[in-house]
This record gives sequence, structure tokens and C-alpha cells, in this order.
Amino acid sequence: MSTDILIIGAGPAGLQAAIHAARSRLRTVLVGKVKYSGLARAHIDNYCCIDGIRRGLEFLKGGIDQAARFGAEILEEEVLDIVRGDGGFNVETDSGLEISAKTLIFATGTRKNRLGVKGESEYVGRGVSYCVECDANFFKGKKVAVIGDGSAAASGAVLLAAYAEKVYLVSEDLDVSDRLRHQLESSGVELLHGKVKEIQGGDKVERLILEESTVDVDGVFIELGQKGAVELASKIGVNIDGDGFIVTGKSQETNIPGVFAAGDVCGPPFQVAKAVGEGCVAALSAVKYLKKI
Repeated sequence: MSTDILIIGAGPAGLQAAIHAARSRLRTVLVGKVKYSGLARAHIDNYCCIDGIRRGLEFLKGGIDQAARFGAEILEEEVLDIVRGDGGFNVETDSGLEISAKTLIFATGTRKNRLGVKGESEYVGRGVSYCVECDANFFKGKKVAVIGDGSAAASGAVLLAAYAEKVYLVSEDLDVSDRLRHQLESSGVELLHGKVKEIQGGDKVERLILEESTVDVDGVFIELGQKGAVELASKIGVNIDGDGFIVTGKSQETNIPGVFAAGDVCGPPFQVAKAVGEGCVAALSAVKYLKKI
């Protein structure tokens, strides 16, 4: 199988790239599974022109339908290997399918560091979140806990304090600047020292179990860091920065000719609007590259 543009990843960046690439009348293939997108179990209420709260999975399925309508071929598979070849790239999927592509767009997202406690996976999308910026608005007037030891957790707690009735920052060994400590104090964030043992609830999160105490909360934000899913890109020589994200220029190009990247795999902020914009730019840049404009 051969294609002009191969997009890896079925999140908002990859889907937008597929839409623009297919509209250019170039052969476009997207390889990815919507359920693996970080957005699949989230909700959206801050995306321009969409009024009200939308389920992430519904949003993504709409993108799949739209990309297919414009002519993109959607393969619900995983890419296992990529090899640079003469004039392009040879890609192998988990079904054994081999694809020859002239250009690549990496939209592989991130891998969030998990807490690894009972109840975490069960309550993702039902009170457990990995993105304060994305979900703070859903917890207006509620009690929430942020878990983490670094600046991301502390900054997230400060941000949440503008929305939530009560914010706890749970840390085993908080390591942040004096400025952030002052912001935590002035924002009314309560620091809890200890290790999280379990997240409990019914239909939604109701409490956080620590080693020596229990805290009633409506939401738990896990801020233990994240890195781009960059293994495949790194394998073919794409530059990765010190934080684990793909390095791109203003046209979403990488250091490898014909290879582009978009969305969370390129780093923060981790927002749908940013991912969609970068997906658009990456696709248009790939089209220009192929047409030698």
C-alpha cells in the first residue's frame, strides 16, 4: 500500500491533519485508534463555535467521519515500525500491513505518568483528570485534590483555586520555588503530606484515601508529568527536546525532510484548539512539501 501523506495518531491533531490533507486531493492515510487518544474519555467546553459540553469521544468520532468524507483512508491499527527508505518511509502496522509513504505527520500525543493506585483508571473521566487547564471549569464550587510534587502540580492547584470551593495539594515531597509556595498559601490551597493509597466513589469520585487520612473530594487531578509518545519518531532520527517532545519549526516541520508533527507530542499547552491548529499547519506544510511549492 502506498500513500502521499501518512498521519500517525487519531486525536484532534491527527484528524485535523487528515481533513486538510485529504481536501488537497493527495492520497491520505491515517493510522490510529480513537480510543487511545487522551481526549477520548474527557469532555470539551472551551472549543470555539461549539456551545456546551461535548464528550471527547463524540468529538473524535465526528472528526473520523469528516476526514473519511473528504477521502482520507482511516486504519484503526497501530504503527509498530518505521524505516527511512529512498524517497520516503516504510511503515508496518500491527496487522502486518506495510505502507510506503512520501511524508509523515506524527500526531501521537503524550503518555501521562500514572499514579498507579486502585480506582485511578476506573474514574478517569468521572472525576479523575490529568489536565487542570482542560477540566478546571468542570469543578466550579467543588472540592478537588491535586497530586504531585513539582511545579506543574503546584501551578495546577493555584489555577484550580479560582474555580473550586476547596483545593488540596497532596504531595510526598513538594519541591517548588518560594514564589509558588507563596501563591499556594495566598490562594488558600491546603497542603497535605502523604501517599495516596486509593481513589474511591460511586458513579463519580467521592474521596481520596491517604496513608493516614481520608479526604472527601469531587475531583482528583494527577499532575505527575507527561512526555510525548516519541519512540517511533526518535527511531528515524527526529529531534526530541530535553522534556521528551518533538522539536518543530513554525510550519510544524521536523529536522527530517518530509516529516512533520502536531499536537501534544510537540509539547504544552495541551489544548484541543492548539492541537487542531497545529494539525492544520502540518498538513498544509506536507502538501507544500510534496508539491514543491
